[in-house]
Amino acid sequence: QVSAYSYKSLSMALLPLMREGASIVGLTFDAQIAWPKYDWMGVAKAALESTNRYLARDLGPKGIRCNLVSAGPIKSMAAKSIPGFEELADVWNHRAPIGWDLADPEPAGRGVVGLLSDFFPRTTGEIVHVDGGV
Repeated sequence: QVSAYSYKSLSMALLPLMREGASIVGLTFDAQIAWPKYDWMGVAKAALESTNRYLARDLGPKGIRCNLVSAGPIKSMAAKSIPGFEELADVWNHRAPIGWDLADPEPAGRGVVGLLSDFFPRTTGEIVHVDGGV
């Protein structure tokens, strides 16, 4: 888990290694909604989303894109530290029109790869939702 501060610090530290057309992609969990049991993590993700917009503003003139993938819940090491994760994840059983598999990180990974690629040459400061439609 990377804090918003670390995300910006890391991005700025790596700036000398980036060239025009580079892309930074982070992972978030939609902070527009006050999810059950998510509490302090929701606040942290809101900070990350804001930091991403500022990075997009600051790095855009250098031709560097900054975006986030808002993935649905994935059973991971980070998920183990969220009390009530199962209750939170249960929302996807009822609201994901295309379905969502908690054990499959591939859809979120493909979203990240897509944003890292040159398929989105003028997309920056965005949050792409890869969450089964929730």
